[in-house]
Amino acid sequence: MSLFQTINKRQSVRKFKDQQIPVEDLQKIIQAAGQAPSAKNIQNWHFVVLSNQEKIQALANAVAEKNQALARQVQDEDLKRKFTKFLRFGTFFKQAPAVIFVYGKDNYVPTGLPVLEEIGADAKAMQALVSTRPAMQSLGAAIQTLSLAATELGYGSCWMTSANYAASEITELLDFHKDDYFLSAIVPIGIPEGDPKSPSRKPIEEIATFIR
Repeated sequence: MSLFQTINKRQSVRKFKDQQIPVEDLQKIIQAAGQAPSAKNIQNWHFVVLSNQEKIQALANAVAEKNQALARQVQDEDLKRKFTKFLRFGTFFKQAPAVIFVYGKDNYVPTGLPVLEEIGADAKAMQALVSTRPAMQSLGAAIQTLSLAATELGYGSCWMTSANYAASEITELLDFHKDDYFLSAIVPIGIPEGDPKSPSRKPIEEIATFIR
């Protein structure tokens, strides 16, 4: 496929065939993700690749248990209903033959921030600069590259953040310990089941301004 074909083919896949992924393909996908651009080349990512089905199921169960534990403390019935209703979007990764847990580190100081602090700049101006979150942009670039690499190799994937409220439980079960790194996203990967459809995209007139 050409690059543009791969981009257009990539979709959020939530159902996968029961077929294992060769470790060589998983390595190619991670190597591709590691080629993503990052702010000042901080490469602030770490990928935990899991293909043990029992552990994947245990992690999904942990998310479900955390969902229930939080819901029991909610007094607003409508809020509780919505929170528990969409649990399936945080646990469908249990169907995938492999799941990549993307960890990141927010260790980038935006260029110019120390200067603004030194001169006593307006707090609103400093917050505007901090809100650009270059470190998170770097993680986003890695995850997108990962997803495109998976598509190129014939796999489907889904960029998930729905289960991040159970990040501590997930990290504990993974027994992953890396100072100052946090769970950023979960990306299940596998051969798509059925014919997934992507939602429509906004036309170029709505997403771009060309200045000549």
